[in-house]
Amino acid sequence: MPEFDVDTHSAESLGRWLTDCVATHLGRPADAIDTSLPLSDYGLDSLYALSVIAELEDHLDISLDPTVMWDNPTIDALSKALVKELALSD
Repeated sequence: MPEFDVDTHSAESLGRWLTDCVATHLGRPADAIDTSLPLSDYGLDSLYALSVIAELEDHLDISLDPTVMWDNPTIDALSKALVKELALSD
């Protein structure tokens, strides 16, 4: 899984990490992932969402509501939501 610096809490760095994560799971290059498209457009389902949430929790050392990916279905939206969540947990 992509490395992530837990001290960097920007939407851009989270977006890069999420893009790499999605690309890895899909077996595609990261530059082939459109961060403004819903992840479901790539065929990613609820099991994948739970897997990503678990990976994010491990990397960021926070607890996330599993619905965060459904409430923020794109990488762009999820990155911004995560920055807000991290600010609350500091």
